[in-house]
Amino acid sequence: MKNEYIPQLSAIREVIRHTDLEYTFRMEFSGDVKPGQFFEISLPKFGEAPISVSGIGPDTVDFTIRRVGKVTNEIFENYVGDTLYIRGPYGNGFDIDNYRGKELVVVAGGTGLSPVKGVVDYFAAHREEAADVTLIAGFKSPGDVLFKEDFEIWKRSIHVIQTVDWAPEGYEGPVGMVTKYIPDLKFTDIANSSFICVGPPVMIRFTVQEILKLGVPEENIWVSHERKMCCGLGKCGHCRIGSTYICLDGPVFNYVEGKNLID
Repeated sequence: MKNEYIPQLSAIREVIRHTDLEYTFRMEFSGDVKPGQFFEISLPKFGEAPISVSGIGPDTVDFTIRRVGKVTNEIFENYVGDTLYIRGPYGNGFDIDNYRGKELVVVAGGTGLSPVKGVVDYFAAHREEAADVTLIAGFKSPGDVLFKEDFEIWKRSIHVIQTVDWAPEGYEGPVGMVTKYIPDLKFTDIANSSFICVGPPVMIRFTVQEILKLGVPEENIWVSHERKMCCGLGKCGHCRIGSTYICLDGPVFNYVEGKNLID
């Protein structure tokens, strides 16, 4: 019988630097995985951390990691040719079938783009499978933008609004919160729209408010509570909200259910 607590050793295939604090680690992995799911990444003597999947390859999985603590600090010392321990995937993730044929809008804030990046990658590469696709991604500043090369690829096939909260003099791109751009969205059939919103809780709250003003049905909205994840197995209780365990029942939720998960 498989022990769910025992991780597997995974080699680092590639390391992609985005900012001074955020790198993507491309790891060896064979198996089924969905965008929005997460793995536990660990190092002996240092512990483990739950990290969302930010890319899916034939025999690899990407993790975009922000250097913020003991475990992630140590992970940043491991580069191409080294290995890390991983276990997973956990959670339910984003089901691509929910968005096929829809007028899809993905709204992401900062590192919240990581767990939904796989959805954007998929529809950018299979544009004919959606009625329309728009990405609104917000970052604190131009220096905080993640996945710069991916943005250039996405812009070839989908609508992209890449905005920053503030910018230095001379910056020519969009400036402002992601909520600024939602009222101007146009739809052929609002009932056939689908929204995905991922980011800090306050960003999700105000973004969903703007989405609902458009007349979008609540059941057409998906959110992620990925920041609450911990053990991945529903044992530690860290992610429990009422009777819901985020790591088991989420981290991706339809808004009809997700709106009641208040911690």
